[in-house]
Amino acid sequence: MASSEFKQLAKLVVILAQMGYSSLEQCVRDLEKHGHLIRITEEVDPNLEMAAIHFRVFENDGPALLFENVKGSKFRAVSNLFGSVERSRFIFRDSLERVKRLVQLKGDPSLLTKNPSWFVSALRGGVHALPLKWKTDFEEVSVSALPQIKCWPNDGGPFVTLPQVYSEDIDKPGVLNSNVGMYRVQLGGNEYLQDKEIGLHYQLHRGIGVHQTKSNKAGQPLKVAVFVGGPPSHSFAAVMPLPEGLPEVAFAGALGGRNFRYFKEDGFTVSSDADFVILGEVHPMENKPEGPFGDHLGYYSLKHDFPVMRVKKVLAKKNGIWAFTVVGRPPQEDTSFGALIHEITGSIIPQTIPGLHEVNAVDAAGVHPLLLAVGSERYTPYLEVERPQELLTTANAILGFNQMSLAKFLFIIAKQDDGTPRAKDEEAFFKYLLERIDLTRDLHFQTKTTIDTLDYSGSDLNSGSKLIAAAVGGKKRDLATEIPDITLPEGFRNPRVAFSGVLIIEAAAYTDGKDIQKLTSVLDGQKNSLKGFPMIAVVDDSEFVARTLNNFLWVTFTRSNPSHDIHGVGEFIENKHWGCNGPVVFDARIKSHHAPPLIKSPEVEARISRLGVKGASLHGII
Repeated sequence: MASSEFKQLAKLVVILAQMGYSSLEQCVRDLEKHGHLIRITEEVDPNLEMAAIHFRVFENDGPALLFENVKGSKFRAVSNLFGSVERSRFIFRDSLERVKRLVQLKGDPSLLTKNPSWFVSALRGGVHALPLKWKTDFEEVSVSALPQIKCWPNDGGPFVTLPQVYSEDIDKPGVLNSNVGMYRVQLGGNEYLQDKEIGLHYQLHRGIGVHQTKSNKAGQPLKVAVFVGGPPSHSFAAVMPLPEGLPEVAFAGALGGRNFRYFKEDGFTVSSDADFVILGEVHPMENKPEGPFGDHLGYYSLKHDFPVMRVKKVLAKKNGIWAFTVVGRPPQEDTSFGALIHEITGSIIPQTIPGLHEVNAVDAAGVHPLLLAVGSERYTPYLEVERPQELLTTANAILGFNQMSLAKFLFIIAKQDDGTPRAKDEEAFFKYLLERIDLTRDLHFQTKTTIDTLDYSGSDLNSGSKLIAAAVGGKKRDLATEIPDITLPEGFRNPRVAFSGVLIIEAAAYTDGKDIQKLTSVLDGQKNSLKGFPMIAVVDDSEFVARTLNNFLWVTFTRSNPSHDIHGVGEFIENKHWGCNGPVVFDARIKSHHAPPLIKSPEVEARISRLGVKGASLHGII
């Protein structure tokens, strides 16, 4: 058989083996057929209205939305595709279990010999993981022709919120050495030249940063392609924290049951199955202000200089569908992303970090601000464990692992034979830790270090501190559930109990934080009344914070910087170690350097209510 004939046969075998969605259109039709999607036929403004509808539908556990009449654009748009874990599982129902096995095998290849039946599954997934050259037709359009979706009133302009940003390593070019990440893209506004420039925002610890660093050093522009739409596995792959050596395009093929297809044009790599493609170059040290943008911590990320992408060409499928999401204070659609990611990768993290059983990046706290972890204590099995040892080693490994390195607070407990809670059971976890923690010994700070780019509680962009709180051994205290009989100094009021062991105190607006010293001094003489409250949070509104667990997690851990905002009753420093003899106090008030929280537009909320009236496409849903 001739080589060309063999290649054609191989391509035919691959085509016949496909089992996932070939396009976003096919996914949309399948979701609609099974009751997971509705069409909105009325004209909707992409300036705030589409986002407001998305929010209201998501809050009501509603379906995916296909906007058929987007004001100012001929293209349709779809959102809330991944609005629930159940819908995400439905989308990937044919390949999800196989992909879980592939990820496990990547972390521990010996599993293949232990589970021989996995071989066929791994082989099929491996076939789909191989990218495939495949030319397809696009029409050329402008950036202005795309749906100009603005989600929050103070956003700097329209953004791409479900992008797949593709780049390659100039030292090792090729699709299998590429990076695909979900880095937001600003389509207009600020100082961008309309249709000629767009803003590219990426945070710390992102693969594209490595690629741009090499291109800058070589004095040449980095070629970047932004894909939007295509099979849903492509969007999901862009947010996956994958093991090193497993490119996102391979994962997209395995998860979607369909090889990632691409072709080359003008030196760029183009996804053949994407609905839209923006091609451009990022030149060395060429930045412009990007933002503000209402982000997933529940605040605006503010305007900062980020790379500019010079647009070379914009491609669109004739009937392309623009995929987008809306982010804000969690839970939102990206919460389902996180849950599915944990389902796929949860088993590999313990394989990667010895002694670690599980970790929970707490969604309600904005993911990166707070990690809860369960580890082992095996260093001295011949002695009764009295203090964290291996837990601290594990904690440092966690803070050096992938995007978990951006965590600000890491709370870790040891797995014991006394009903250790799961890391995902947040209230039970906190109670267990607070019953056991020694506040004179078990709080460990890292100062002047890196935190998440989107976290404005720190001292500067990407800059802040970290706290490890580790607990092991038996109970040291019983936690209180009733408001204690204490006297508060002037400016502090309205104490409330968030849950067992956590006291919330309302205070006057933050100025310089020195009033906390007055509080801790007054409480130092009342330590006996506070024995059941090892943790106190000082907040702007105690009623709000104590109302729900999610409110407590969001306010406490997004509005505090460990080195600056953690204080203690009876605090001390011994040989550079900080501790306290009474409760630890978190100053979780809003500070002047914090980004403003996200607030919906009342006018837009009133306008979209028309789509919930009888006879309208969203009647009964919003």
